[in-house]
Amino acid sequence: MPIWNTLARADTAAGDEILLRQRGALYEIRFNGLELMSNLNHQSETVLAERSLRLHGRSDARVLIGGLGMGFTLRAALELLGPAAQVTVCELIPQIAGWNRDRIGHLAGHPLRDPRVTLRIADVMEVLLEHRAAFDVILMDTDNGPDFTVRQANGRLYGEGGLAVLRKALRPDGIAAFWSATASDPFERVLDAQPWHWRRADIQLIGGRVDAFHHIYLASAEAGRIGLRASPDALPALALS
Repeated sequence: MPIWNTLARADTAAGDEILLRQRGALYEIRFNGLELMSNLNHQSETVLAERSLRLHGRSDARVLIGGLGMGFTLRAALELLGPAAQVTVCELIPQIAGWNRDRIGHLAGHPLRDPRVTLRIADVMEVLLEHRAAFDVILMDTDNGPDFTVRQANGRLYGEGGLAVLRKALRPDGIAAFWSATASDPFERVLDAQPWHWRRADIQLIGGRVDAFHHIYLASAEAGRIGLRASPDALPALALS
């Protein structure tokens, strides 16, 4: 088996270590020794964009993506959006943005080169605070989920205050979606307390165990926007081919 080859390393001001490494066709970004993302099982990141944009239904949507990652969520959004759409991507770590330009951009077809894309090297919360009723769809993929944040400060994104800021940045008929590696009871309780409707999609991983899932939380002020008629029930597992 090929050994891991470290392609690049970055250190944050907070003392965190970020590695980009490769083993054959597999690329991985690690944060303080833990896998943050890879190109092995990225179908749920694709579904994050596809499900939200199809439910919203406008090809000229204005979209905000929290977290660039390896570009798979961004690529999926661009494939569905029309020429008049605008996509703002917030990436906190400039090195990850740089790696997408010169080392791993080919994995998702170089989405940062698309003229519809604006890249902000910034905390997504700061960008949300700058806007009111500005976005049709907000896609949050900043962490491994509400229970496994990359940095402590990101916890506010999933709390009552952070969700209130996000709601204000959405247009009245907008959709917010959150990627998570695990189902989160605490986050679901926070969602229950919000003045909107929500549901959870459970995405079975390709080639994984029968109990291996990633999860997407969909929320909107309009129940019909996320496919709900009454109470917010969890979606059945979605197996992707």
